[in-house]
Amino acid sequence: QVQLVESGGGLVQAGGSLRLSCAASGSTFNFNTIGWYRQAPGKQRGLVATLITGDPWYADSVKGRFTISRDNAVKTVYLQMHGLKPEDTAVYYCNGGGGYTKSGYFSGRYWGQGTQVTVSS
Repeated sequence: QVQLVESGGGLVQAGGSLRLSCAASGSTFNFNTIGWYRQAPGKQRGLVATLITGDPWYADSVKGRFTISRDNAVKTVYLQMHGLKPEDTAVYYCNGGGGYTKSGYFSGRYWGQGTQVTVSS
């Protein structure tokens, strides 16, 4: 049984910082496939950051502000967010089991429950 549990969301003022965590469990799960997605109200869920290829990838909207990292010892992936903007407001999900092809990244079958990030102006 694969489980992804996010934490660290909350309410923050514009310009503030948050660090999200995604703790993974499940013996058959490839921990290295975890990425972060987000979904704002009325919008599609989209990829924010991932380390699937070994090198970090970021959506253009978060480059220079967000950093993805992982701790293999505790099977946790982090998303450090600085310079938060109101448009970063969304539910943030970690996803596992995805991959990468020439066409781009694709999500896997495993999702966490999500953590709400709200940035006030």
